[in-house]
Amino acid sequence: MSDEIPSDYATNYEQFRDILSSFLIERIAAPFSKPKPKPKRRSKKASQTTPSPTTGPDTTNIADTDPSADDLADFTSYIATATFLTLPVDLQSLTHHTWTSTSETPSLQSLYPLPLTPELTTPLLQTLDPSIPDSLTTYGITAPPLDPSNLPSPAEFFAPVLTAYITTATAPPPPPKSTKADAAGCEICGRDWINLTYHHLIPRMVHDKVVKRGWHREDELQNVAWLCGACHRFVHRFRGHEELAREYFTVERLLGAEEVRRFAGWVGRVRWKAK
Repeated sequence: MSDEIPSDYATNYEQFRDILSSFLIERIAAPFSKPKPKPKRRSKKASQTTPSPTTGPDTTNIADTDPSADDLADFTSYIATATFLTLPVDLQSLTHHTWTSTSETPSLQSLYPLPLTPELTTPLLQTLDPSIPDSLTTYGITAPPLDPSNLPSPAEFFAPVLTAYITTATAPPPPPKSTKADAAGCEICGRDWINLTYHHLIPRMVHDKVVKRGWHREDELQNVAWLCGACHRFVHRFRGHEELAREYFTVERLLGAEEVRRFAGWVGRVRWKAK
């Protein structure tokens, strides 16, 4: 079903799925943090009881068993995909720019004030396939309608999930140096045993020009890539500042150039000799 997610919203979907997964894991894993009671001794009479042939399908609560990682992953993807596709398009396509934009009336921040309440969440889920709340109820995640149990309703369950998703999807770009922890190595050649420096994918020398001419938004100017010194210098020799800003403003675009790939393949084999 994840194939149904529009490619433009794939990143947001992955964020939503990961957030939903954390909430599901928290609820499903809760019973396993407590000691299991000792099983009661069954009487001889009870052990000889023959199961009724009219017994229905097994509806064992997933929280009463230790679900496998694969089962939980499949369950999460199923719930996440159906729910994400139900959301309004402006939530599926949410970005920091659209969230902070003042060009639309009403603004997204006024439409979806945080933290979302169950009352605000309910209309967002009104077209949700009934199988989703039914599945959540079957697995002990949410309560069935009009049930007096302590379990949350579907709207109560999804309200904090959607709040966390909106908060994550609308977060401003991090300062350049704060992204270094995400780089396992040079993003061009892949070497991970040498020092890295950050390269402004939109060169600082042309920031004013690219905004004035509408090539990029102001909130995109601090996008960076972590590169080794050799690749960093090569990129600046590869093209001038304006062409880098117009055509090569992501690592993927840089690696799309055969010249960059050839250089990366060569420099990636260069290793320092042991002293």
